Amino acid sequence: MELLGLATWILLAHGVAYLAWTLYDRRRRSGCYLLDYVCHKPSDDRKVSTEMAGAVVERNKRLGLPDYRFLLRVIVRSGIGEDTYCPRNVLEQREDAATLDDALDEKDAFFDDAIPRLFARSAGLFSPRDVDVLVVNVSMLSPAPSLASRIVHRFGLREDVAAYNLSGMGCSAGLIALDLARNALRTRPGATLALVVSSESIAPNWYSGTDRSMMLANCLFRCGGSAALLTNDPALRSRAKMELRCLVRANIAARDDAHACATQREDAEGRVGISLSKALPKAAVRAFAVNLRTLAPRILPVAELARFAFRHFLLRSPTTATQQMKHNTTSTRVINFRTGVDHFCLHPGGTAVIEAVKQSLGLDDADVEPARMTLHRWGNTSASSLWYVLSYMEAKGRLKRGDRVLMLTFGSGFKCNSCVWEVTTDNMADKGAWEDCIDQYPPHTLANPYVDKFGWINDVDGDTLVI
Repeated sequence: MELLGLATWILLAHGVAYLAWTLYDRRRRSGCYLLDYVCHKPSDDRKVSTEMAGAVVERNKRLGLPDYRFLLRVIVRSGIGEDTYCPRNVLEQREDAATLDDALDEKDAFFDDAIPRLFARSAGLFSPRDVDVLVVNVSMLSPAPSLASRIVHRFGLREDVAAYNLSGMGCSAGLIALDLARNALRTRPGATLALVVSSESIAPNWYSGTDRSMMLANCLFRCGGSAALLTNDPALRSRAKMELRCLVRANIAARDDAHACATQREDAEGRVGISLSKALPKAAVRAFAVNLRTLAPRILPVAELARFAFRHFLLRSPTTATQQMKHNTTSTRVINFRTGVDHFCLHPGGTAVIEAVKQSLGLDDADVEPARMTLHRWGNTSASSLWYVLSYMEAKGRLKRGDRVLMLTFGSGFKCNSCVWEVTTDNMADKGAWEDCIDQYPPHTLANPYVDKFGWINDVDGDTLVI
């Protein structure tokens, strides 16, 4: 009996120890580390020059003179330079007759550049066969087999890889893909490796109609893409560039106006395109506010939260509110995010989007410089845009160990997603896709070649839509 009791206690002790170790190991492996990332740089023969942009507009015979002037005004004000990239079917004047092969060729060019380069940068430590989780995000293209399966086939990923394919999630899907990868890493036993691939399909989605709300996408969206390697293995933390501290998602699609402000639809003539309504700025502000209510308590020090709460309480009194309106001191409502964040990685969705976030967060020109320069050099590459902004910061040598980086992005739905990274290395100085031009940014004056060629169009009266 005594031996039986002793055996029971030994088994119980072993069970408790095993449970404790399991819980500890699970918590230890709940982290998410960015090992590396690359941004796609298309070939130079796909660049969109000023002359080419004007030619694309001119050859759309459906446009009347007012439409022509409207579209040129948008291009002039877009903040985009001459070094962005478009798909080959547009270069070949086939934007009206894009095929599935055009779309797949555009994606293959991205896959064949970015993914091999990403693994080559690991110096042989990782290969596609080591990937446990694959997340592919391309909103406007969903072929069968899926793009995720195309990557598995193209690069020989393992048979047991957990592959996920996201579509229709818009510009904010880069962080949705990141969230999905992080959660997938948490559910798998042992150390795992995730490959996150984000891009957009431009080739089959060029709009050639005359609906002004649908013309804007042609002016903003350009070819690009990113690939990132993530892990939950704490043993690899010393090799990682950054650690994910928190990620917050907000979706206000339950509201009719927010749901309809950025939609894919047919125009009156049956041509499909992305419609951006005038309700979009309000939806963005609302989603932004919802996101910040959850994000702020997670990343800001208690002192800053207390300061904001105290001032907010004071502003609710009639006397103080009147004084505030009289002296125009609305800035007292702004939370100082610099107390919890060192760098701001903002989605370069357009000049108006960047300026709106700048005003909302009380940022200065230096804070939004990476987003502005990314918009100028690459345009809006949808879900991959944030990685080009991060790459700009890294190429400039601005990211130091311990720095915190806030990523913030918006997308159809309407959604606002954000996350905070902490830099874990002193070796973030890779110039990546910016290597051949980073020394030219920021220029003393941000040249706009479209103003030189089409600037006269701003003197023409007509409807305008801020982008």
